[in-house]
Amino acid sequence: MIEISLIIPTYNRSSELIRALESVAGQTLVHDRWECVVVDNRSTDDTAVRFEQFRREHPSMNLRRVVETEAGVSYARNRGIRETVTPFVAFIDDDEHISEDFLEAYLDFFKTHPGAVVAGGRIIAEYPEGRPQWMSKYVEMPIANPMDFGREVVPFPRGRMPGGGNMAFRREAFRVVEGFDASLGRVGRELIGGEENDLFERLLLAGETIWYVPRAVMWHVIPPRKLTREYFDRLARNVGVSQRLRAQIHHREMKARVMECMKWGATLLLCLTMRPGRAKWLLRLRRGISRGLFRG
Repeated sequence: MIEISLIIPTYNRSSELIRALESVAGQTLVHDRWECVVVDNRSTDDTAVRFEQFRREHPSMNLRRVVETEAGVSYARNRGIRETVTPFVAFIDDDEHISEDFLEAYLDFFKTHPGAVVAGGRIIAEYPEGRPQWMSKYVEMPIANPMDFGREVVPFPRGRMPGGGNMAFRREAFRVVEGFDASLGRVGRELIGGEENDLFERLLLAGETIWYVPRAVMWHVIPPRKLTREYFDRLARNVGVSQRLRAQIHHREMKARVMECMKWGATLLLCLTMRPGRAKWLLRLRRGISRGLFRG
């Protein structure tokens, strides 16, 4: 009996998708207890051909591909939810690979925590050509979103949310929050985000607890193209845009602006404790976020 569904949205990243699927194929959980659904968000590359080849090479996997014609990761994730009927649903992205007991860890967690409806796991940043010297832990967060809160199952720390590429739900969660807000989330190569945090926030407001499951490990692969100044500036501005959109949705625009001013003060103090190169990139991050938040 299939108990948990793994959903992977993808758009024009066939090579990355296949690498992600290779880690999925090595799961320790027996194949008849899980399925993997790839939601192809209108890819125009060779995703369909390479996926079909991979599926033929792994006949024991419960693996299928569906096409979502509405552009955007939120549409793709919501389509994955509708395509599945299992009691539990997990999500990863197509630029990652996961631990061999990833699905087993989440399934064990939900079985031993019957009141839990949402969880996230450990995220490790992976830099194929090395972690840049200019990168501080503060600058790394919007790029790779690494997280490690220890070896025990615990509630997520206040102010932190799971990464969208490593999250799992009891299906009842989507009856509470009705899925991801399609006005948020990346569309194509645009870098607008915030859809996961919005969903987590709605679950928290509904009285749920978000749990950290350390055994569910995901490696987020950060290629060199995501470490350029051009990409970083776009990413930082769109973090701010995403914060503004979420503030509008939840009617707290003034609070968001005040908090950003306070973060500037904290940023300037942090810069005094850092090497000049790292301080420069932290200021660059803060400036980009402010641009997106205040000016769009």
